[in-house]
Amino acid sequence: MHIEVFTDKNILGSRELVGRIRTTLEHSLGRFAEQVTRIEAHLSDENSNKKSGPADKRCVLEARLAGHTPVSVRHQAPAVDLAVDGAAGKLERALDRTLARLNRR
Repeated sequence: MHIEVFTDKNILGSRELVGRIRTTLEHSLGRFAEQVTRIEAHLSDENSNKKSGPADKRCVLEARLAGHTPVSVRHQAPAVDLAVDGAAGKLERALDRTLARLNRR
């Protein structure tokens, strides 16, 4: 399972941040490693540096399943780590549903 992390111009994609995100995703989604070929994490700051809001950091996760259409989710939170955690939980549930549906065929 290959993990790519992308940030917008308002979020510094430091090595430390990318490492934390990869660790979070590997821990949350590691059991899908055989079915998921790639995960893309897109991080953005909705309000940029002009103002902050209660949920202005967004994480969009897209999981590419071998031979199937990608599964994507998004989550907004006050901090990047919280946005990633929320999106990882949503993606875990979405992959469970998608793979269960594919296995019934």
